[in-house]
Amino acid sequence: MKNILILLLLTLPVLAQCQGEEKPGQPVGQKLLWSDEFDYTGLPNPQKWGYEEGFVRNKEAQYYTKERLKNARVENGKLIITAHKEEFEGAHYTSASLNTRGKFEVTRGRIEVRAKLPHGRGTWPAIWMLGANIGQVGWPACGEIDIMEFVGYEPGVIYANVHTRDYNHTKGTGRGGKIVTEKPFEDFHIYAVEWYRDRMDFYFDNQRYYSCQKKGEGIGEWPFDAPQYLLINLAIGGAWGGQQGIDDSIFPMEYQVDYVRIYQLD
Repeated sequence: MKNILILLLLTLPVLAQCQGEEKPGQPVGQKLLWSDEFDYTGLPNPQKWGYEEGFVRNKEAQYYTKERLKNARVENGKLIITAHKEEFEGAHYTSASLNTRGKFEVTRGRIEVRAKLPHGRGTWPAIWMLGANIGQVGWPACGEIDIMEFVGYEPGVIYANVHTRDYNHTKGTGRGGKIVTEKPFEDFHIYAVEWYRDRMDFYFDNQRYYSCQKKGEGIGEWPFDAPQYLLINLAIGGAWGGQQGIDDSIFPMEYQVDYVRIYQLD
């Protein structure tokens, strides 16, 4: 019996090596396709991230800067996007919007981000995706997947939304869901979507709170059989985030991201 126990103990390390290393919290049986663990210091990795720059959309108040540590930096294992109240290129606020366009795009899978949200009236952080063909077909025909949206004047609500040519908020046909939770900005939480051929399931930590089902009405309803890229941004004000104004006393305000992981689903 003693010899068998010794043999088992010697075998365990070999078994562990054969199984391969997994990231902490990695879903069992799912292949990691792409990630950023932010285990470095300085600007976000340029091989993984690009930037939006300037006044971009939604009548937002901030100017998105490019490669500016004051607005986007990596330190202590976190990506930190910081919004400041300052005069810059005609804007009264600065912030950052990072994306993987032209660097990594995916069709279906689990997109998972662990983050600690900013808060306060006027903040509008998001984790979302856009079709890689947006330059050819435009929005909303390219499709948009909003994994997480949070507006500071509703401090206990997390939103998920899906926009397409036929179903979007400008037509009053938008599809989406929400989850009510107490002070989500006080700690890190996991925001995720599991994107399948026939549906998308949206998660807050381990709780699925919305599922968008494919209706089978064609590409105008479901353009999600084509690649999309990821965006992480902190907007200030704008058509939604600024509906109750901006509280200037909250700045500077940080949006912290612990990791980004994208898995292939079985």
